[in-house]
Amino acid sequence: MKKKFDPATAIQRLEQFGEFGDVNPSITDSATFTFMTEEEMIKTFHGEGTGCFLYSRHWNPSNRYLSDALAAMEGTEMAWVTGSGMAAITTAILQLCSCGDHIVTSVTTYGGTYAFLANFLKRFNIEISFVNITNLESVRQAMRPNTKVVYTETMTNPMLQISNIPELAKIVKEHGTAKLVVDNTFTPMIFSPYQLGADIVVYSMTKFINGKNDMVAGAICASEEFINAISSVNDGTAMLLGPVLDPLRSSSVLKNLATLHIRMQKHSENAMYLARKFKEIGLKFVYPGMPEHPQYELMTQLMNKDFGYGGMIAIDMETPERAAPFMELMQRKGVGYHAVSLGYFKTLFSNSGKSTSSEVPEEIQKEMGLSPGLVRFSVGLDHDIERSGELIVETLKELKYI
Repeated sequence: MKKKFDPATAIQRLEQFGEFGDVNPSITDSATFTFMTEEEMIKTFHGEGTGCFLYSRHWNPSNRYLSDALAAMEGTEMAWVTGSGMAAITTAILQLCSCGDHIVTSVTTYGGTYAFLANFLKRFNIEISFVNITNLESVRQAMRPNTKVVYTETMTNPMLQISNIPELAKIVKEHGTAKLVVDNTFTPMIFSPYQLGADIVVYSMTKFINGKNDMVAGAICASEEFINAISSVNDGTAMLLGPVLDPLRSSSVLKNLATLHIRMQKHSENAMYLARKFKEIGLKFVYPGMPEHPQYELMTQLMNKDFGYGGMIAIDMETPERAAPFMELMQRKGVGYHAVSLGYFKTLFSNSGKSTSSEVPEEIQKEMGLSPGLVRFSVGLDHDIERSGELIVETLKELKYI
């Protein structure tokens, strides 16, 4: 029987030492690198070098350390780190697609991704079909001969739907020329999309992976062939568009990666507590870890069970007018911060339709079932989550919402 993939152990078993035996790999604070011979420099420019570093927009030792750790976490052959999550998404998609190509994607997706697909790619005559990613038949029917990418998020933003990665992978492989690209930002370690059949996994490392909200960064995890393609000096999107991650930031993320498994467990534990509290008081909410969620059984089947159901939860306040005072009062009471982003050690909350999904037109939000009063929570690492739950209930009562 094949042993189940363990992303946390894969990272912990890595042995990465600095040049002087440092237990933390040395930070390479250099943009360019020397060559002993002209022949070796020429070979490196042609992708035939023996592992020498050329220029930090191409590869850098600090970025390579982090990339190797991320590849271990995902079980991919290689990885590439970028200056933001959007840089990872756009780099991967632009490497795969050319003018006249077609993309099938989930209509429920991060607002910035939606804007890139729906608006920016128009100038390249790349067509997009937005579908309900949980309806596999709609995905199948949307496929065309010129489809090059099927794109989704493992747990969609902000409606917290769960994508059936193995079945989507089957549809993509039946098609032949397309690649399945999966954004796993909400669920690092909880899901291993590459192990489930995805071709390419992308991240905003700004969120849970780094966990500190002190920087922006992204990652692409894929085959050696694809990483070599995006880093080609001649036609690689990563090399030519230049979305490089600073090596100092890369070193910081690498150290934070070592505690990711513990943090994801705590985020999940706290979110589950709040979900049960919300159910107890009869609040309308969404959390994939509760049996009432439409994809609860699917998530339970596909997830790496050591890390829980994730730290993302949403409450439906029905209207923006009800959501705004709720969030403002929660912040004043100390529940967390009224702010965008996620994966922080403090709880963060925002009205998705008016913030991180505001790029999605209101009529599309309505069609996809996004409530205008949806408040998305990224549940923090609170030691006293019971107190946070009490404060939320107190806020709801003070506003006469319950």
